[in-house]
Amino acid sequence: MVYLCKNNHNFALMNKPYVIGIAGSSGSGKTFFLKSFLNHFQEDQVTLISQDDYYIPANTKTREENRLYNFDIPTSINRADFYKDIKSLFNGETIYREEYTFNNPNLKPKILEIKPAPILIVEGLFIFHYTEINEILDYRIFLAADESVALERRLRRDLVERGYDRDDVMYKWINHVVPSYNEFLLPFKEQCDLVIINNTDDPQIIDDAANKISLELKAQNSDVNII
Repeated sequence: MVYLCKNNHNFALMNKPYVIGIAGSSGSGKTFFLKSFLNHFQEDQVTLISQDDYYIPANTKTREENRLYNFDIPTSINRADFYKDIKSLFNGETIYREEYTFNNPNLKPKILEIKPAPILIVEGLFIFHYTEINEILDYRIFLAADESVALERRLRRDLVERGYDRDDVMYKWINHVVPSYNEFLLPFKEQCDLVIINNTDDPQIIDDAANKISLELKAQNSDVNII
C-alpha cells in the first residue's frame, strides 16, 4: 500500500538535530525501512538510537521466568538512560552503548558508537508512549502490517535468526506482542505524520517512502546531500 503523508512539516535543521521518530509493529518491516532511509545520507549527516539497546537485562532470571518475562511493556526498557542518551546527542556528545542481542548466546554484543548528527532517528515500540521522548520528535513515522503477515515474519525471524523455540514465540506473540502493540503503539497511529502499511515483501514500497522523506529534507536544507 502506498504511504500517507498527513502533515506538511518544515524540515529545516536548526541548532538541535531534526528528530525523526520511527515505530512499528513487530513484523512491519521497520528494520528494512531504517536501512533504506540511512542509505540516502552520508554517515555524518544522520545517526540512529534504538530503544532495543536499552532493554533491562534479563539474564539474572531463571529459564521459566525468562519465558514468561514480558519484554513488550514500557518497564522492560531503561527509560531514563534512553532519554538521557538522546539528550546527550542533543548536546553534541558521542554515546557508547553495548548492543542488545536479544538473549542469543551465539551472538557477541558489539559496542555501539552513536555520534551526534544533524538528523537524529529515534526508533522503538514505546517512543510515542514515552511522553518525554514523544515531545522532542519533529516527525513521526508509523509502520504496520496485517497481523497474519506480521506473525509470519516474526516466526521467520525468531526461529531462524534468534534461535527461539516456536512455542515460546507463539506464547509471547499472543500474550505479550499483540496486547502491547494495541495498548502502547496503535493509539498513536492517527497522530503520526507518515503511515506505511507494509503487507508485501516488496522493498520498493519501503524504499519509496524512505526516498520521499530524504528528498524533502534535501529540498529544505542545502547542506544535506542525498546519496
